[in-house]
Amino acid sequence: MARDEQLKERWERVQKKLSDQFADGELMELDAIIYLVGVQELGQPHKRYKKDHKIDLMHIAICTLLEPYGYYEFDFYDDDGWPHFKIKEELPTLKAGEQTVLMKEAIVQYFMEKDYIS
Repeated sequence: MARDEQLKERWERVQKKLSDQFADGELMELDAIIYLVGVQELGQPHKRYKKDHKIDLMHIAICTLLEPYGYYEFDFYDDDGWPHFKIKEELPTLKAGEQTVLMKEAIVQYFMEKDYIS
């Protein structure tokens, strides 16, 4: 199976499983899945978040997802238990489609490492 086809198949598997679990089967978009990763990484899933915190949660997710690619490195947890990261390497300038592919690839890898999908 070609790499692109494999990514597409795995992405759809992650998307469907998360959508069934968290959105009553309504297909979740990329941003919603990134948000879920942030909530997972923070470890406070039952808390209600304001808009500012939702953006922070997405930032946590992006840093976590791109850490294996060498762009970020975990630094510390603050007094409220929020993880902080430092930039190791600036992200390359990518077109929107390339950004989407990178994030989908990182999300698939994340959920494979968590044994959520195989």
